[in-house]
Amino acid sequence: MSKELKKREEIDEKYKWNLNDIYADDSSFESELETVLEEVKNIKQFKENFTENAAKLLEALNEIMEIEKKTAKLYTYAHMKYDQNTQNDKYQNYKNKAMMCYNKLSNSTSFMVPAIIQLGEERLEKFKSDNEELEFYNHFFDNILRQKEHYLSAAEEKILALAGEVTQSSENIFSMLNNADLEFPLIKDENNEELRLTHGRYIDLLKNEDRRVREDAFEGMHGEYEKLENTFAAVLDSSVKGDVFYARARKYDSALESALDNDNISTDVYNNLIDTVSDNLEPLHQYMELKKELLNLDELHIYDVYKPLIEDIELKFKYEETKEIIKNAVKPLGQNYIETVEKGFNSGWIDVYENKGKRSGAYSSGCYGVHPYILMNYTQDIGNLFTLIHEMGHAMHSYYSNKNQPYLYADYKIFVAEVASTLNENLLIDYMLENAQSREEKLYLLNYYLEGFRGTVYRQTMFAEFEKMIHESVEAGESLTSQAMKSMYRKLNKKYLGNTLIIDEKLDYEWARIPHFYYNFYVYKYATGYSAAAALAEKIKNEGPAAAAKYLEFLKAGGSDYPLNILKNAGVDMEKSQPIVNAAAKFKNYLKQLQELV
Repeated sequence: MSKELKKREEIDEKYKWNLNDIYADDSSFESELETVLEEVKNIKQFKENFTENAAKLLEALNEIMEIEKKTAKLYTYAHMKYDQNTQNDKYQNYKNKAMMCYNKLSNSTSFMVPAIIQLGEERLEKFKSDNEELEFYNHFFDNILRQKEHYLSAAEEKILALAGEVTQSSENIFSMLNNADLEFPLIKDENNEELRLTHGRYIDLLKNEDRRVREDAFEGMHGEYEKLENTFAAVLDSSVKGDVFYARARKYDSALESALDNDNISTDVYNNLIDTVSDNLEPLHQYMELKKELLNLDELHIYDVYKPLIEDIELKFKYEETKEIIKNAVKPLGQNYIETVEKGFNSGWIDVYENKGKRSGAYSSGCYGVHPYILMNYTQDIGNLFTLIHEMGHAMHSYYSNKNQPYLYADYKIFVAEVASTLNENLLIDYMLENAQSREEKLYLLNYYLEGFRGTVYRQTMFAEFEKMIHESVEAGESLTSQAMKSMYRKLNKKYLGNTLIIDEKLDYEWARIPHFYYNFYVYKYATGYSAAAALAEKIKNEGPAAAAKYLEFLKAGGSDYPLNILKNAGVDMEKSQPIVNAAAKFKNYLKQLQELV
């Protein structure tokens, strides 16, 4: 790896996504933004006679949906331009303007939901009988009316909409601190040569055979957060207070209930995840013990956990190699799926390599009417192969949903999104284990699977429990100081990771660098999604093309029904603990296989 990151312009164009598929150039974005802002202003014309009759209601809804579609397109272009280089003032300004447009739209349409609620079910049914085209909005109406007790008057909804720019600032401040302002130290690699520690390089360094390099990377990363611990605590405290504010304003019993109700999911699903995983921690503790034993360590620290157990094999994959591996792995999903994946690799969907100022991590994003996009910070480590197929799962979900649903119902909920991504990971590990060339490679892959499960199910459930704790703390009138959060985080690490692992002081600061804590009860969906994906992958493995076809119907469903219903139609019931229990059993089985091989 190079010692300093390349600038954006130094990256080969074939490894960059093509945002011109959204807008031909920046001037087109600016022109559209100006047009949409005018259209948003004109929405007020619908307010007075919005529910006067069926024709007026239909006209207004159709027009507003078109404006929403354009606004989403504007924001997609702006945020991805910004994410290419978060130090670029022009695109930071674009992102801010697009968000401002979103907030103006939200403000302008704040009358809509209260008016539909006031219209009531009886009159709404009369309207639908007057104009059958309104039937198109059935699920939209149902979703509003089921939450009617949590919506406020038009005036109060307008105030909440106006508060949007303020309450969203915490995530923006975190992003600027984390991606633009923080600069991590130079550390020495295993050859005693200096290199810059970055978000993208961190996990690779934690897998280094030299324990000194691993420890330096861990200490260097978390040391920077320690220096700003009170700032990060204040930002997260502000974010959680925003969640609590909205929950109370909308008359929910808790921020958790408020966050989950958007997906029509009971808090029982969330609590069931934490309880079920907590009851199945023993295999994880056994895994920690095995790690310590096989790595021949007197003490096991968190910076040792990522190191592969098998030292005499190293699986590295050039980006070009990943294309064939991924296409082979997803073969059980059928020829159309494979061909679309290939199109994604060759048609400007993916921004591959890290560059100076680029947003850390990986994601899939996009907008209706344009193909999906994937942001990567690719290195040749096996983890990036799995990240790429994970994000391709999201992208394919978006692709099929957009192709088969109208704009209104194309945006699927995050609760089901993580199913599409982690199912791909399940297919990949199965493919790679089946094609392992040696006992050592199989050991490496089993270890990799166990690490992935630890990170996706156990770790994300721990994050979910932390989120629940910090929100309950604010709801009880307490402030989220750095000291309070360090204490909570240490307690959870001890619970989940067991007595074998030494909990280093710097680990207490890890909460400060987790972006998902600003996403309002998001992380639990990784663990529930993984469990559902494992169940669906088993069905595809055992039942073949019929199960694969049913799974593609799941992808095509988008947001046309509630997430739990869509999953039930695919054959998985996440209101029960069984999928989570089965996932933990799979972890235990793979752990046993690993123990037998070593």
